[in-house]
Amino acid sequence: MLNIQIIHPDTFNPEDHWYEKAINATIHPAIKFFFNLSNEQIAERYCHLHPKVKKEYLKDILNYNAKHYVLSGADLLHVTTQEGNRKMAVIENNSCPSGQKSMPLLDEYQEAGGYKRFVDKTILEKYPSKIKKGNIAVIYDKNYMEASGYAHALADATNKKVVLIEYYNYKDKSHIRLSKEGYLEYKNEHQWTRLNFVFRYLTQKPWNRLPINTKTTIINPIITCLAGGRNKLMASKAYSLFNAELAENNLKILTPKTIWDVNKEEIPLWIQKFGGKGVIKIPYSNAGQGVFTITSKKELDAFMEDTFHYEKFIVQSLVGNYNWSSVSDEGIFYHVGSMPNKKGLSFVLDFRIMIHSTKNGFRPLSLYSRRAKKALTDYLEEGESSWEILGTNLSIKNKDMSWSSDTSRLLLMERKGFNQLGISVDDLIEGYIQVVLSTIAIDKLADQLKTKKGGLKLKLFKSLNNDQILINEIASEINKQ
Repeated sequence: MLNIQIIHPDTFNPEDHWYEKAINATIHPAIKFFFNLSNEQIAERYCHLHPKVKKEYLKDILNYNAKHYVLSGADLLHVTTQEGNRKMAVIENNSCPSGQKSMPLLDEYQEAGGYKRFVDKTILEKYPSKIKKGNIAVIYDKNYMEASGYAHALADATNKKVVLIEYYNYKDKSHIRLSKEGYLEYKNEHQWTRLNFVFRYLTQKPWNRLPINTKTTIINPIITCLAGGRNKLMASKAYSLFNAELAENNLKILTPKTIWDVNKEEIPLWIQKFGGKGVIKIPYSNAGQGVFTITSKKELDAFMEDTFHYEKFIVQSLVGNYNWSSVSDEGIFYHVGSMPNKKGLSFVLDFRIMIHSTKNGFRPLSLYSRRAKKALTDYLEEGESSWEILGTNLSIKNKDMSWSSDTSRLLLMERKGFNQLGISVDDLIEGYIQVVLSTIAIDKLADQLKTKKGGLKLKLFKSLNNDQILINEIASEINKQ
């Protein structure tokens, strides 16, 4: 039974949209300070520490007005080199990022927190006419806690009813369609209703449920997923293209060494080139699915024996402990990790920074961290699972295809636990700039992939991402429109 709800104004309940451990947490002063820095202050500080970077160029970057990719979340690793040069490296970008439910309130008197900031400063300011014209919906396939939070924030901000629509099964399109006029419509109790504005929280192959080209405004549009927000292979190429421009201004999107367009049979050769250790990724998966850390012949053999739906993979250098990280032409990156606990144990961390595009440029929206299950050891024992030491994602896919989260490994930006993260305001600035740069790269590629009529340049896309199974999925949906 499909779940379609009508959300009315003035019904926002904070307990429904935050984890319990987050709603009662007090924001750490350093995080509050960082979130209140202006882009001008951030540029000043960054250029003071990186004097070769052109200040005016960086200010323009931070004040960039995104055309398509207006809500972004990137996962970052806090890494260092054998010389002790610490960096924040981008692991992946996410066009339907979670984060609001894990972010303590910046202002305890503003109970809707980041949900309201995003709606007020992005949706209302960038799309006022779209909001006023007609019906509004939030369409989701996971993370009901946050999806419903956005629906309530939209209802409050617009003083209008908002439709909250579940859409898990891409094969069941009985309640969503594209009208002859080119608008999305939803069906509720035998009646089809036009939607003028949709906030989308579809994370699993969104291109097989929502159209690329529609008169309904969708945030984020599907083109952002194809250009890198839900496609790690295209994201890597977007970063490479934008890095050519950034290099002239002494900036760079920093990632592990990445090899793209890899066929399965080629993978052992690339793992060998990285010193027998690497990370294999199915480019179109998310939520920790389709990522394989390889530190031994056993793990590589297990991967090679498996079967996969898609044809192309990406292979990246592995960031681990200094003694067992990949070796590449860019050197060795290894995890800084958490501060050691009383037992002397340190854990791998990643950081999710969400940003949104406003009339005055990008702004940080939420921030949280996650740790791995097992401690980061100096040496791996024979047969030990590297994923339990390196994997940080909290999402758990249940047998019934629903999702849950392991919140025991969630680390909040609050007074009690912040110091164990081992980061400073300068690290946050480094991470924020990396997220902005990677988001702009994807936004620019999305713009290049989009036709004048709003569709996808399929030939150009195929030339960049020649995975025939993916192409068939996209073409099949285009032909139905």
